[in-house]
Amino acid sequence: MDHKALVATLPKDELARLNALSDAAGLRHLAGHVALIAAFGLWIAQGWPLWQLALVGQGIAICFLFTLEHEATHKTPFTTAWLNEWVGRITGFVILNPFEWFRYFHLAHHRHTNIPDKDPELLSGAKPETWPAYLTHISGLPYWWTMACQTVTNARGRDPGDYVPKRAHARIRKEARVMLAGYALCALSLVLTPLLLWVWLLPCLIGQPFLRLYLLAEHGRCAFVANMLENTRTTFTNRAVRFLAWNMPYHVEHHSLPQVPFHQLPALHDHMQGHHHVTADGYTRFTADYLRGL
Repeated sequence: MDHKALVATLPKDELARLNALSDAAGLRHLAGHVALIAAFGLWIAQGWPLWQLALVGQGIAICFLFTLEHEATHKTPFTTAWLNEWVGRITGFVILNPFEWFRYFHLAHHRHTNIPDKDPELLSGAKPETWPAYLTHISGLPYWWTMACQTVTNARGRDPGDYVPKRAHARIRKEARVMLAGYALCALSLVLTPLLLWVWLLPCLIGQPFLRLYLLAEHGRCAFVANMLENTRTTFTNRAVRFLAWNMPYHVEHHSLPQVPFHQLPALHDHMQGHHHVTADGYTRFTADYLRGL
């Protein structure tokens, strides 16, 4: 049974319940995530004891906004359309990942999940198979360089990628130029105060390796086939990670039914019990297994 056959077994009323969006659920989760970032930021800004450790927590909390931006590309965190759009744009600015461009990149990934020469995640070299490639990948430095180049490319009106329709080119160009203007203002603020360096920029550099390790588990070492039950991995983890990642460790579930919002993924997981082909018992176990295969 593939993922399509499995989804077809779900009763229509249950499928409708799973697909139901909720502003309340999204806003509660967003409030918690933003509060965590604000708390770590205050800790660092005030120089309270062990503030250096808070840099790590802040970096992880900020970088994992990627999972919220990812959800926003599917228009599922909130019922209200403009909330999905603006939360996606703001989080994209914070983590240097242009939202309008990323929407098309990510939807192409869903259309061609783990299919060589078609999935843009594979084309961008996101699955390292040697020690040098692995260490370079998890450093996060290739991500920052690639996203900086992509943003500049978009701003210059160059081709943003084959997966982006021409009707979206002007919108993507405008987004990139606004982002670059915003970054210029942030850079100017550093002349007056180094606050953004300590509560945003440096933590992002520290936190990105944690996000790279997390993302590698989604499809790393999975089969190059079209069946989402085989080309995607669900990772069993604790509530803290599921909170930070907006329930995306339930990744087989997400790829099988991308329209199901984050807060319904645990319920979808219950329906899919016994049908997973690829799982991992935590990110530590996945990483250890991955390293043994390098």
